[in-house]
Amino acid sequence: MVELGKVQKLTVLRRTSIGVYLNKENSVDKEDILLPKSQVPEGTEPGDEVEVFVYKDSEDRLIATVRRPMLTVGELAVLKAVENTSIGAFLDWGLEKDLFLPFKEQTRKVSEGEQYLVGLYIDKSDRLCATMNVYEMLDYRSPYKEKDRVNGTIYNISRELGAFVAVDNKYHGLIPNKEFYGSFTEGDNIEARVKIVRQDGKLELSLRNEAYNEIEGDAKKIMDRMDSNNGKLSLNDSSSPQEIKAEFDISKAAFKRAVGRLLKEGAVKITDKGLERMW
Repeated sequence: MVELGKVQKLTVLRRTSIGVYLNKENSVDKEDILLPKSQVPEGTEPGDEVEVFVYKDSEDRLIATVRRPMLTVGELAVLKAVENTSIGAFLDWGLEKDLFLPFKEQTRKVSEGEQYLVGLYIDKSDRLCATMNVYEMLDYRSPYKEKDRVNGTIYNISRELGAFVAVDNKYHGLIPNKEFYGSFTEGDNIEARVKIVRQDGKLELSLRNEAYNEIEGDAKKIMDRMDSNNGKLSLNDSSSPQEIKAEFDISKAAFKRAVGRLLKEGAVKITDKGLERMW
């Protein structure tokens, strides 16, 4: 059976003036599929196999192409929006006919020229469409382990949970709120560390290095801030996590580790008002 939205090998049945018609050998499919003349490999004859991608043209007829789209059914890819219409957006996916992204499949506003992480699916009308609801399309079986560095795309940010990441645009990842620092928005590409591989295979990520590698950087932030404020800082162990994050964009635990390091080295002292540099 011919598979819509997939790359597959089909057999050349006959040649015509407009191209060749293809189908699976001994297929029960009644509709043969046109491979336009401009795409027929030189020397192709009836009985030959050709590897093609099958989709639908502007008149909803099955058509084949030897071009490779940027994604197939079940896959994810980052595509550019090329047009917004009253019924949805259209994305460039490497074929002559742009890919339709319906309004109901958009998780946020789509703007022409911007790129979005989407998956490819077959809708109820048997047409290929894009979706930004990619959670169910991600795989649990990643090859990564704790401490590995990974790359991915942020596809959703939840105030309650954190940032959802498609690692390699393929695997489940989450940056919990406690690890989510900095100015990021949906669609951003990020590099992160695998903090935990959960029992269900999902990856818990952190934007920060391991604690023993962070102290130097966080301690330097604190010292630099004190240097610019006459050697004083109005924060200490009693300060709230929100105050610390607003000042340094780090967690309270990271702040306490850095201050502990500075105290051990005799670089600062704790006062009623915060920290004071030792000259």
